[in-house]
Amino acid sequence: MKIWIDFENTPHIPFFRPIIRALEQQGHQLVLTARDAYQTCEMAGFHALAYQRIGRHYGGHLTAKAWGLMVRSAQLTCFARRENPGLALNLGSRSQNLAAKLLGIPVAEIMDYEHTAESRLLAPRWILTPETVSTALYGGKPDPRVRTYQGIKEDVYVPDFQPDEAILDQLGLRDASIVVTARPPATEAHYHNPAADPLFARFIDRALQAPGVKIVLLPRNPRQQETLRECYPHWFAGTNLVVPQGVVDGLNLIWHSDLVVSGGGTMNREPAAIGVPVYSVFRGPTGAVDRLLCDQHRLTMIQTPDDVDHQIHLTPRSKAHLPNHHPTTALTDILTHLNTIIASLDRPRD
Repeated sequence: MKIWIDFENTPHIPFFRPIIRALEQQGHQLVLTARDAYQTCEMAGFHALAYQRIGRHYGGHLTAKAWGLMVRSAQLTCFARRENPGLALNLGSRSQNLAAKLLGIPVAEIMDYEHTAESRLLAPRWILTPETVSTALYGGKPDPRVRTYQGIKEDVYVPDFQPDEAILDQLGLRDASIVVTARPPATEAHYHNPAADPLFARFIDRALQAPGVKIVLLPRNPRQQETLRECYPHWFAGTNLVVPQGVVDGLNLIWHSDLVVSGGGTMNREPAAIGVPVYSVFRGPTGAVDRLLCDQHRLTMIQTPDDVDHQIHLTPRSKAHLPNHHPTTALTDILTHLNTIIASLDRPRD
């Protein structure tokens, strides 16, 4: 079958790589599209994926988001009409959902944050989600659309990870006693709570004053980097804060960090998946996955300025034990569900 995967954000790339590899090994044809936003296309190129660049980000305002959804959906509709895939697959791509709906292409959406659940108009035919999210959404009641998998989505691609110390020289981190990876809050997301911003800023100010600490700051897009430079010029005045010039392997950077402080999302969950201390300043609705990681003491939620000062520990960590490289149940579960979905469709499209 021809399967169409759409990338709308950077974390979609590493997540889908092992899935793409497995589906191709089964004989399926994969066609890939990517939105020009948040270094998504650059990350796809970094991982040598053959994709077609379609659409861009239109900004954080609700009107701009709605316009961007309509424009990109129209562009994707033209693409899909030419390619005629039998199945559309995404990790939360509203524009692909809408385009596929218009063309009658069945959609399987992988979703791990229940507070971004789609409207009825954009609802996919199938939802693949962690068990903990399914419980939060549906209270354990069976739903024919929902397929669950164990663990978290980051478990899908962690077994592919191989540490590479070259990143320390690439980013000038060799002489650091403590390396911090810091990801600002997603200020353009609809679920963003501005209360997260001063918590993040307070932490950066604190870390810059600590001896031997180097911070790798990962702005979400050029607009955010420009805003941070305007609001906090002192952050960028010295050499203790580094902003990578291009895309970097996120897992590799996290592994070579002593801790991660993030405004939410995948950058919270990747450290938890490979055993790196992570602190979240996210102040939007807390997802079921994050609550699970907190309960397992793999993630610490930072809610107040006092938490910033006393809960975030600027200490070195041992990197002696590498992550597990065995295939995970999450990947196996997702592939099993996809195979069942593919088999259930009436016929492959040419």
